[in-house]
Amino acid sequence: MTPSPRDVFLRLVHGVADGNVEELPGLYAEATDVRHPMATPESEPLSSRRALQEHFTPPPGGRESLPRRRVVDVVVHETADPEVIVAEFAYEFTRPDGATSKVPCVFVMRVRDGRIVESRDCIDPIRTYTARGDLGLLITSLRKDAS
Repeated sequence: MTPSPRDVFLRLVHGVADGNVEELPGLYAEATDVRHPMATPESEPLSSRRALQEHFTPPPGGRESLPRRRVVDVVVHETADPEVIVAEFAYEFTRPDGATSKVPCVFVMRVRDGRIVESRDCIDPIRTYTARGDLGLLITSLRKDAS
């Protein structure tokens, strides 16, 4: 049975949270259109499964340095188009000291034949960098963009 858009979305966000990055590109069609409209610094669209594999692959030692995260506050809205969902959720980060923070997200996703063919992933960049302890990286990238 072909997974529903909701099922594919849930596999994606829980896979990201659990660090199952090897499985994530397989959730996408070979040709896709994934955009991060709120990305800071601005990012290029991801148009292939190969580009998504690179996107999901952390740098060496990168996965171990990330705080734990889990998916919370999930609300999936079905639309008049059976391929399209709008999903609201948050990633809840837990740092080694036990402090937690939430990063709100909204994804608008088109899933055809069980694969993501299009997605707009809106994720709060400031809260993401802060939750990961990378706020300095964000500031550096903004300074480069300003010069």
